[in-house]
Amino acid sequence: MNKIDIIAGARPNFMKIGPIMHALKKHNDNHPDQPIEYRLIHTGQHYDKKMSEAFFEQLNIPQPDLNLGVGSGTQAYQTGQIMLKYEEAIKTWTPDLCIVVGDVTSTMACAITAKKEWVKVAHVEGGIRSGDEKMPEEINRMATDSITDYFFTTSAIANDNLKDLGHGEEKIFFVGNTMIDSLLGNMDRFTAPEFYDKEGLESGKYIVMTLHRPSNVDGYENLRTLLSLINDNVGDRKVVFPMHPRTKKMFDQLGIQFENLIITGPMPYLQFNYLVKNALGVVTDSGGITEETTVMGVPCMTLRNSTERPETVTMGTNEIVGTDPNNIVPYLKKLVRGEWKTGGIPKLWDGKTAGRIVEIIAKL
Repeated sequence: MNKIDIIAGARPNFMKIGPIMHALKKHNDNHPDQPIEYRLIHTGQHYDKKMSEAFFEQLNIPQPDLNLGVGSGTQAYQTGQIMLKYEEAIKTWTPDLCIVVGDVTSTMACAITAKKEWVKVAHVEGGIRSGDEKMPEEINRMATDSITDYFFTTSAIANDNLKDLGHGEEKIFFVGNTMIDSLLGNMDRFTAPEFYDKEGLESGKYIVMTLHRPSNVDGYENLRTLLSLINDNVGDRKVVFPMHPRTKKMFDQLGIQFENLIITGPMPYLQFNYLVKNALGVVTDSGGITEETTVMGVPCMTLRNSTERPETVTMGTNEIVGTDPNNIVPYLKKLVRGEWKTGGIPKLWDGKTAGRIVEIIAKL
């Protein structure tokens, strides 16, 4: 594998590709006679100039070699545009391998395009499943894994999922979690956001919340009920709520002030994870955050009916609350009372995953 494309499409991808980029550079520095050429391609699926540049800077990721500039749109529109533009990119510089990460639309679209151009595909974070086909990400995972040549997996559960689908063991490489590489590699650089002291926040005395899934934020009454229950059941703790644009659109229609909620905009990686690391607990409907809280030992409750990361529940600090707003009250009370379970860290979530991936690629 002498030429590689690395695909990033949205914010969750940056934390996963960053360590791989660093490991490739280290490999080339150590093996100048056998370098691996690579391109970083940003599809532009989700692109906020300020936030993207902040991520590249904070995670020490080089600027993309190519930005396809797809922009927002429906799932079908984005998929089509990504496929068309990545096809053009392949024709100008044909890679031996296309590395896709996670489960965003860009992952699926670039995997399909690569395979049709006879380029092999490696899926970092392959094999994870939530079992909920109403989630677009689940469809992306299923489609991508069905045509992937090499799987780099985060858990034994993911390995078993792939074997159950008929994939041979020679294609599956249990390497760990590159997102945790980013977390552990940057932990000593975490820094408090500007509002931390102004709001009187103290370590272990506030909660962090992120919400963006339609089941939680698209219904007016559902969102109002959920936020009211959280606001009324955290005692004297504040809840820091970096608000996703999708959520803000509905929140603004509520026209309600919640005394215990501190509303902010989306936050850079180093500031957000400072908040999480020092929080009493986290409320979220994200998958990736549950991995980070597990490694940092921070209590986490997930407002979904299933998870593609079950090890964060069986081994880690995460609990599945469900999408009924009323379910959250006993979990909040348990958190405030200091009665949350103590979790452990899954195997190979040790900050060395990207090195293992690049070592395997160099041998393929």
